[in-house]
Amino acid sequence: MSTDRKFFVGGNWKMNGSKESIDGIIKFLHDGPLDPNTEVVVSPPAVYLDYTRSKLNPKIGVAGQNCYKVEKGAFTGDIRNVFGESDELIGEKVAYALSQDKVSNWDKVVIAYEPVWAIGTGKTATPEQAQEVHAKLRNWISANVSEEVAKKVRIIYGDGFLVGGASLKPDFVKIILTKNKKK
Repeated sequence: MSTDRKFFVGGNWKMNGSKESIDGIIKFLHDGPLDPNTEVVVSPPAVYLDYTRSKLNPKIGVAGQNCYKVEKGAFTGDIRNVFGESDELIGEKVAYALSQDKVSNWDKVVIAYEPVWAIGTGKTATPEQAQEVHAKLRNWISANVSEEVAKKVRIIYGDGFLVGGASLKPDFVKIILTKNKKK
């Protein structure tokens, strides 16, 4: 892993959680210990974004699981492989989110990659498959944004983890600390 990219562990809660269970997750995250050199971000269900942010340590990020390509409208969250969103639509959604959040610092952007064929199947990409996709993404970013950004942007399936159901349990803290065990 490049030393330019901070290790990242994201907890994707999907549509799991109530205020009571979120309070439990927040407790084990606060009890830690967490690695200060690892960026931790959780993605609660959209209805609990504000609740989670208001109770969680500010050092832990909170992220929405989805967005749309316009500011307002009757749009709800969905899963790409169920609703068949095109690459073009995903690109439009990202472009809109970046333009509205005024993101000029790509250090704040993390690309979470999972092959469509792996979602919900229990199958995972091999390291070689993940590296092939990383290379294609970095080439695209180099050509369309800049070479510097292509080198620095974090792509999950390599520079960290995006954790599903395990992020709802106290063992999530152990996952956050795994980077230290590799040394």
